[in-house]
Amino acid sequence: MKVFQLTKIFAIGALLLGIMLVPQSCGENDPDDYSLPNAHDFDYKVYWEWNETFLQIDRYARGYRPGPGPRALAYLGLSAYECVVSAIPENRSIADLYSGVNVPKADPNLEYYWPACINESYAYLMERFFPHMQNDPKFEVTNAFSLIEKTRAKLHGIYSQETTPEILERSEKFGREVAAAIYVWEQGDFIGHNAFLDPQPISYTPPSGPGLWQPTPPDFNRAMFPQWGQVRTFALKPDEMLCRPPITYGEHPASPFYSQALEVFSTVNTINNPPANDPVLQTWAANQRWAAIFWSDDILNLTFAPPPRLVAVLNQVAANEELDLAGCAEAYAKMGLALCDAGVALWHSKYVYNVERPITYIRRVVSQQHPDAANWLTILDARSVGGEYGITPAFPAYPSGHSGFGGAGGKILSSFFEYNASHPGTYTFTDLCHQLRTEFLGTPRVFTSFSQLGEENAYSRIPLGVHFRMDCEVGLEVGRLAAQRVLELPWKQ
Repeated sequence: MKVFQLTKIFAIGALLLGIMLVPQSCGENDPDDYSLPNAHDFDYKVYWEWNETFLQIDRYARGYRPGPGPRALAYLGLSAYECVVSAIPENRSIADLYSGVNVPKADPNLEYYWPACINESYAYLMERFFPHMQNDPKFEVTNAFSLIEKTRAKLHGIYSQETTPEILERSEKFGREVAAAIYVWEQGDFIGHNAFLDPQPISYTPPSGPGLWQPTPPDFNRAMFPQWGQVRTFALKPDEMLCRPPITYGEHPASPFYSQALEVFSTVNTINNPPANDPVLQTWAANQRWAAIFWSDDILNLTFAPPPRLVAVLNQVAANEELDLAGCAEAYAKMGLALCDAGVALWHSKYVYNVERPITYIRRVVSQQHPDAANWLTILDARSVGGEYGITPAFPAYPSGHSGFGGAGGKILSSFFEYNASHPGTYTFTDLCHQLRTEFLGTPRVFTSFSQLGEENAYSRIPLGVHFRMDCEVGLEVGRLAAQRVLELPWKQ
């Protein structure tokens, strides 16, 4: 651990120096001036602890899929970054980019224990982003607020042994003040604030017509977050919110649209029934099912949601690389902002184009040529938590949310851990997110780059049966653009 007990050591050292040294005039013989610790002097663990806590709560958080999760991560990451940015010599605050943000500044003449600032910032905001989870009986780990307090108290106890009470109190107070200022600003985003309380508004009626989205079998759930495209973004510009149009709708077997639907239909059928006399195809089918289930994260109460999945990956890599606090502050802030902006742009485009899901098209159109398609189902299975088999997420298909989040997260990860002094090329990574799960196939998968990781996340939606290929291709574009705009923000001095 890089943290050292500077304050206590300095106090003792100063006393000894006062006894041993006589006053001297200023000059090269002066003892070295005491230098306040900066964020490079601390490790990644406060970020790891809080994001693991977020992932545990997110698994059970009603109304948090898919938009509110990455939005919360954005504000959590931004607040933590602003807590410690003055202790990162090469970086600058980005709060001044946003109208209405009034973040307090640390006193440059005082010492702060920077992990304690972040600890209080996360604790303050977590309770406010999950108010509906305070006493949720379905939250199986523990009461969400108890888990938040447990994490805060654990870290507070560690820090109380590593600095003085005065510095700890000052640091924690500052962390809460920054978080409170960020939360005041967050509440001004009226569409996004507390949107998790009404994720499927009964006031919304989807448009009807050929190729347009309608609730899908077997559960026929109402549309989720039809208003999410109006949520505040951090880096994307208004004219970048709408992706390019989907391919032209068509029902003729020779049309490109029909071909994309036929790909989904045939892929799922082969996964479910690979030819007994073809070992190559059997291996292919097994790998396709594995990838589809491995990346799904669709089911509430089963896993964390798809956007925080990229934070789960960042947690693993930050630990593997022993990222310092300064690196974490920037990495987690950029990841949160990119995932949030990607989600807003994706949902804006979804409800502009309103493209129907493969299951609807396959049952209605493909069944005219293939009668067995009339009752076709995806392989998305929610039965382990009391749901149904063969479900589809309740919102339009184009562009794919998973793909956008994979594109955004993959690009942010690459910007930190690839093509640099530590890793001159790409980064080989084993994703252990679901290695201990028994309800589904969570066997770790190996990736030779973060681009490959994001792309597999995207295209896994085809073998799962919930997306057309065009959804995945354009979703990746949207996510990568969101990440690029975040990376272009003026993070450095």
